[in-house]
Amino acid sequence: MKKITLEICATSVASCIAAEEGGADRIELCDNLLEGGTTPSYGMIAAVREKCGLKIYPIIRPRGGDFLYDDAELDIMQRDIRACKDLGCDGVVIGLLTADGKVDVERTRALVDLARPMGVTFHRAFDMTDDPFQALEDVIATGCERILTSGQRNTALEGAALIRELVEKSAGRIRIMAGSGLRAHNAEALAKASGAPEYHSTARDYIDSRMEYRNPNVSMGGIPGVPEYGISVTQTPIVRAIREGAEAGLNG
Repeated sequence: MKKITLEICATSVASCIAAEEGGADRIELCDNLLEGGTTPSYGMIAAVREKCGLKIYPIIRPRGGDFLYDDAELDIMQRDIRACKDLGCDGVVIGLLTADGKVDVERTRALVDLARPMGVTFHRAFDMTDDPFQALEDVIATGCERILTSGQRNTALEGAALIRELVEKSAGRIRIMAGSGLRAHNAEALAKASGAPEYHSTARDYIDSRMEYRNPNVSMGGIPGVPEYGISVTQTPIVRAIREGAEAGLNG
């Protein structure tokens, strides 16, 4: 029976513990998921490393928005990679592009070299490139160990056909990880359609705040669909269900 590798994108110690209890293999540690994920704090990384036994890969992304970084932002990324190494992380997650929509091979390779002996994942900046097959070869050339992709669509299920092509063309030279919109109800279908060996999900749900007093006149977030008094936390049963579904799809 083929086994998948399941990575959980987590933003808290509680989510990391839930991911471990649910049978996840690795954590992509992030902050600010509503901006697509930014680098978590030093304190967060240290606390998760202390309390969670899974492999930990913090995202190295100094801001939301695009993936075209100036020299000051690159310096921040270098500092954060060194901090992750000092904290005993297993890897980091990066993604740098050029202005014309290609992988920034030179800078990415330099960050991969800086990160050693940690592993490096190239994140969904890949999905913003102008040619996914050239981008595949470029990321391989940088020394990254895997690519996280939704097949250049909003969700991995929509992009499953391209993900399958990437798996085939990678020919074992790099791992392809399918992610975006992966939930328990579609994990089996995604695995059948994509054939990817690795999967990525938040496996989260919103839990209600413990606040008793709630001011109805002020909104601190103001984002449609996000509960003002809800806290996003990875759920152990969802982690288990995603793994079961994906492995059923890969072996079906």
